[in-house]
Amino acid sequence: MIHNLLKDKKVILASASPRRKKIFELLSVKALQMPANIKEDQSYKNPRKLVLHHAKNKVRHIRSQVDNDYLIIGADTIVYHKKDILEKPRDRYQAAEYLTLLSSSHHYVYSGIAIAYKNQIVSDYEKTKVFFNEICPEDIAEYVNTQEPMDKAGAYGIQGFGSQFIQKISGCYFNVMGFPISKFYILLLNMLKADQ
Repeated sequence: MIHNLLKDKKVILASASPRRKKIFELLSVKALQMPANIKEDQSYKNPRKLVLHHAKNKVRHIRSQVDNDYLIIGADTIVYHKKDILEKPRDRYQAAEYLTLLSSSHHYVYSGIAIAYKNQIVSDYEKTKVFFNEICPEDIAEYVNTQEPMDKAGAYGIQGFGSQFIQKISGCYFNVMGFPISKFYILLLNMLKADQ
């Protein structure tokens, strides 16, 4: 299990995300939260390549500041809707615009994960399909007023008020929350086996 794999490791979570911190607490993993404050390059139009690029850049940035004994975990999540990448909204108007786009539609959530340990970096991604019910303009305005959409890719949180708009998902719930636990476990297991 993840907490046993990491119990003797010095772990850094290269993220400021309160959701990812909460997931680590849920898994009984003690991690130092050390956000990688780097400019996120938007040159990739392919969502898989974009999230992997960002996740790897985050762990490389933290790796340059700490020694090789730290196990560093980076992640990046985006919402992909009809060939458009919806990251965190820049303001309440863009949040409302995103939610209007997602209403009565489906989209994909992509998360990239990267792990740096000793002299290696491994990475992978997860993809989940999310179906939204129709959201009336009044509900969009009320939801934006909660401030919940403002720090989330696609302007909604599956674990909060945003859950009211989700009809169903196909794939990993925790991926939509911002950190695909099962994918992380497999990646970590394979990495640490290779290190033995």
